[in-house]
Amino acid sequence: MEVNQQYLESVQKQFLYYKTIADKAMAQLEPEQLSVALNDNTNSIATIVKHLSGNMLSRWTDFLTTDGEKEGRNRDSEFEETIIDKETLLEIWEKGWNCLFEALKSLTPDQLSNVIYIRNEGHTVVEAINRQLAHYPYHIGQIVFYAKLLKKGEWNSLSIPKNKSNDYNADKFSKDKTIRNYTDDELKRLQ
Repeated sequence: MEVNQQYLESVQKQFLYYKTIADKAMAQLEPEQLSVALNDNTNSIATIVKHLSGNMLSRWTDFLTTDGEKEGRNRDSEFEETIIDKETLLEIWEKGWNCLFEALKSLTPDQLSNVIYIRNEGHTVVEAINRQLAHYPYHIGQIVFYAKLLKKGEWNSLSIPKNKSNDYNADKFSKDKTIRNYTDDELKRLQ
């Protein structure tokens, strides 16, 4: 398989991995916890979700043909605390991710060196993808951290549970080497 095609498949899997982490963190919270901001200098999970979705819709709509900072985007409003019910918030979240995944699926390996613009600054498609692959996990880390702080009761670990690394590694190394398998739902999203 050509390296550019491998890259496109890899970034789709990476984005899906980080989305899944945030999905699992938010699923552990009560709806009202999504709107909690710890102080005036922090954003609630709901605000982070609005920002990520707004960014995704701006960056990935007409990705190859229009500037990534869309004229109709009001970035500042993404950071206004508004009460949104969990269902609506998750619709906003999915809308952004669907836009991203559709744009990535439409790319061909020969387009990776094309130049696109974000706020009138040229980026190759690879640079633009990598920029977002750094930006989104940054905010997803915030979501996970907040969720852990806000969770009432036991937290279900999203990775290797604390003080369980030896058990986890022993289990992994007791098996034959494999390539990570994705669930049917994950694979459908990537197709």
